[in-house]
Amino acid sequence: MKGKIADGEARERLINWIRRRMQEFGVTFDALEASIQEDLAHPPLYRDARGHDWNGVGPMPDWLTAAKHAGVDPDFFRIEEKAKEEPRRKGDVVYRQADLFE
Repeated sequence: MKGKIADGEARERLINWIRRRMQEFGVTFDALEASIQEDLAHPPLYRDARGHDWNGVGPMPDWLTAAKHAGVDPDFFRIEEKAKEEPRRKGDVVYRQADLFE
């Protein structure tokens, strides 16, 4: 098994690397937990094709502001909730951001 790392060893090395980076940047486990809880409490409401997202809290981000100034309605980037999807009638055309990249 020359040059390959066993799964258990790779996992341990990755954990050690993450712990060193956390220590290097002063990230505590409490701060990490608080950040995760904040993300869960405020899921993203808007997302663009490049993966930028915004949860609607705080000032509008640059990517969404630029799109708005270019004449694109911010609701174009709104993330749809799957549970609220209504049945469509034949002939209805609804354009979504994802449709443009298929």
